Amino acid sequence: MTLETHSAGGADLQPATRFRYEELADFIAGLVESGTLPAGSRAPSLREISAQHRTSLSTAVQAYRLLEDRGVLEVRPQSGYYVARIPTALPLPAPTRPPLRPTKVAVSNLMLQLLENASNEAYVPLGCAIPSARILASSKLDRILARTARVKGAQLNTYSPPRGELSLRMEIARRAMRFGQALSPDAIAITCGCTEALALALDAVTEPGDAVAIESPTYFGLLQVLRMRGLRVVELPTDAGTGVVIDSLRDVLAAGQVRACVLASSFQNPLGFTMPIENRREVLRLLAKHRVPLIEDDVYGDIHFGKERPIPFSALDRHDNTIYCGSFSKTLAPGYRIGWIVPGRHMARVLESKFASTLATPVLTQAALADFLSNGDYDRHLRRLRREFADTLERMSRVIEQAFPPGTRITRPAGNFVLWLELPKALDTRALFAQALKKGVCFAPGVVFSASGRYAHCMRLSGGYGWDARIEKGLRTLGALAAKAVS
Repeated sequence: MTLETHSAGGADLQPATRFRYEELADFIAGLVESGTLPAGSRAPSLREISAQHRTSLSTAVQAYRLLEDRGVLEVRPQSGYYVARIPTALPLPAPTRPPLRPTKVAVSNLMLQLLENASNEAYVPLGCAIPSARILASSKLDRILARTARVKGAQLNTYSPPRGELSLRMEIARRAMRFGQALSPDAIAITCGCTEALALALDAVTEPGDAVAIESPTYFGLLQVLRMRGLRVVELPTDAGTGVVIDSLRDVLAAGQVRACVLASSFQNPLGFTMPIENRREVLRLLAKHRVPLIEDDVYGDIHFGKERPIPFSALDRHDNTIYCGSFSKTLAPGYRIGWIVPGRHMARVLESKFASTLATPVLTQAALADFLSNGDYDRHLRRLRREFADTLERMSRVIEQAFPPGTRITRPAGNFVLWLELPKALDTRALFAQALKKGVCFAPGVVFSASGRYAHCMRLSGGYGWDARIEKGLRTLGALAAKAVS
């Protein structure tokens, strides 16, 4: 330890001799500033840095803790230190302001074009929110499926019980305990993805012609489910940072306009917001007061970039007024089409609807997935997945900041793998969609996320395929087309 030295008269303060850990911290900070260690990249391990600079491990620990305090590094449990991501300077999209009146669902014909082109490998895949096979890296799950088929194939070649395989329901219930949701396996029913879960929930609490309150913008698959059931919607004003505007929801409920409400608590598609917990509690209070059931879509809940998974509505609800819907399609196995629903007092009606629609969910995939979940592989997989998606969204945001026209606004989700862009109002992303396809780029135009054709100047971009040179080139091409359209 060294002390500061002063001149004889005390008038001139001489520079203090610096600690070794401070010098080491400055060296690492310089690598970050120069771009040698880019945002989101892994920093050298403590042992590596102490060996390279011939210093003690405790000195390296002090240096990294100082950099963590400065916001230069961030620690990730069981993974090490990473360069902290600097938020984009672009502002958030403005809160939406749809009219608070029931309307029929008009699904844009662009949705079918999007779905057809999103799976075409000829296009840069910025369209549909589907994780790539490379990122999912489900080879171990595939091996479990093959082994299950080999050992129990004949036994599992049958219909599952009405609620689905008990082994899988037990694993889902066990995981729910982590965020404060105490579930019996019998409270859960397995579905063919989250889309069927949402459909069964709506069938349980609405009739054709009823109105349902939803976020605006919202997932276009939900709009299709609502339309096919003859339901009208009330699009709620929604903030990209906090979710639905509580005062607007209060007004809609007081007017008796809706029979149900469909909301996401965490990392909503497409805005990416996570509703503050006090807002979630107020939403639950208002809905219980007016006896309007809540259908919760929590399909992205496991893809959180922070240390803890956000608490869903269902874990906070004390009135048995929430129907919870989840899925493994965004985190592990989209092709397995396995989701689940926790319908509470509506279980009997949900099972009746399930029997009438798909009868049962395939048994073999349920059994294989239950095996995968039981041995800890899913948690290791999720940690890797979260790092990949967080890094991809950060890189995408950087390119968007550079390549898109002035006035662009962008979301900053703390989970999931999609970004919502609000562009200058003069730009029509429906026309831009056709131009982008000619250039080999596919994205999702904003109008497909509205029941009334709103958000023509917006778009959603998917980071589900991770980051590579092709994704960067596609983003820059799209940015150039957008800039040209408003010039």
